[in-house]
Amino acid sequence: MNTPALFTEIQKFNQWWLKLILLPINAFFLFGVYAQIMNKQPFGTKPIGDTGLIVTTLLMMTFTLLFLNLKLITLIKKEGIYVRFYPFHFRFKHYPWNELTQCEVITYDAIGDFGGWGIRMGSFEKGKAYNVSGNKGLQLEFKTKEKLLIGTNKADHLIETLKQIEQVKEINS
Repeated sequence: MNTPALFTEIQKFNQWWLKLILLPINAFFLFGVYAQIMNKQPFGTKPIGDTGLIVTTLLMMTFTLLFLNLKLITLIKKEGIYVRFYPFHFRFKHYPWNELTQCEVITYDAIGDFGGWGIRMGSFEKGKAYNVSGNKGLQLEFKTKEKLLIGTNKADHLIETLKQIEQVKEINS
């Protein structure tokens, strides 16, 4: 993995509406901790105990921090494709070119084909997907007939890089 990357893309979940949902939920729980623990006033009509409220608040904040730090990193190098969905993958997954029978940039439907974004399993013919946003992706098919889709927001640059190293098998953008 010491050779230079010919293509690099780092994607994060930047959907404003998800942040709009998570921010008020965290504020709600923080207010509950403040009201119940600091002001000694029960929070809600059926308040849970202080420990339960603190644990729930910490879990919600941890989930939010995890979500805000998720990122999909894609590298194209002469020896293959490297992908990491941080923090779920501790290191890059390497897919050498000689293990692929198909490598093309496609348009797909994240919800219809894979049920959404993230690390997803589609139907048998769709395979697995690593995606964060958008509807373009690098579709890989392996000699084992397994499929993997890696989402991209730089489809044109990705196609040019694959052409440059003569690894594009088909183009369907």
